[in-house]
Amino acid sequence: MKIPVLILCAALFTASCSSTKNIDANLPKDISERPADESSQKYDQAQLDKLKASIESEIAKEKCTNAAEWTFAPMGTKACGGPQMYIAYPKKLETSILPKINDYTEKVKAFNQKYGIVSDCMMIIPPTSIKCIKGKAELVNS
Repeated sequence: MKIPVLILCAALFTASCSSTKNIDANLPKDISERPADESSQKYDQAQLDKLKASIESEIAKEKCTNAAEWTFAPMGTKACGGPQMYIAYPKKLETSILPKINDYTEKVKAFNQKYGIVSDCMMIIPPTSIKCIKGKAELVNS
């Protein structure tokens, strides 16, 4: 009687060790492993935020010591027209930074149309000049 029980236990033990059942198949995936939902408004807004941050960080690398070496451009677009803001940048970066600013503006325009964004329609007045304050360019409105 002991031998059949031992054989049965050994068979069950061997069968359980060779099982390749995937226990994790029904568990939710870690958020970092999930594919990005590229058709959502949040995803598109995050992409715009990344682009804006990269433009701002590229400009921030430059110290402002002479305001005459800086200029500004409109950036972004409101849903009912006009820029969201103006951004100062060094003239020496104009060929590299201006296409990025224009790309950002076009993407914001497409975002506004795609999601039916509504804005305050308040006109943003262009700055009159730039001042260098503590190494940073600041726009001046008169």
